[in-house]
Amino acid sequence: MRTNIDIDDALMEGAMRAGHFKTKKEAVEAGLALLARQAAYREILKWEGKLQWDGDDEPGGLVYPPHTPAPPLVLREPTAKELAAKSTATRKKPHGRR
Repeated sequence: MRTNIDIDDALMEGAMRAGHFKTKKEAVEAGLALLARQAAYREILKWEGKLQWDGDDEPGGLVYPPHTPAPPLVLREPTAKELAAKSTATRKKPHGRR
C-alpha cells in the first residue's frame, strides 16, 4: 500500500542507524512488525497462570483447568520401527577405544 507520511528526520535517522536499515521503507516495516509482534505477545501473556504444564511434551502433558475438558487422547500400539528405535536407544554403548 502506498502511503505518504511526514516522519521526524532525526527519529528516522536514529531508527535506520539502530537497525542497520538501508532504506526508510525497511525501517518503517520493521517498526510496524515489531508493534504487531508486541501485541501478539501481550495476548499470549493473558494466559499466564491460567494453564498448567507438567514439563512433558506429550499430548497428555498439559493439565487443563477444572472447567476445561481435556481433548481425547488416541491410544495406539507402537510400530515395529518405534519399538526397534527404543530398544537400540536403551542399549549401553561401549566406553573407550577399541
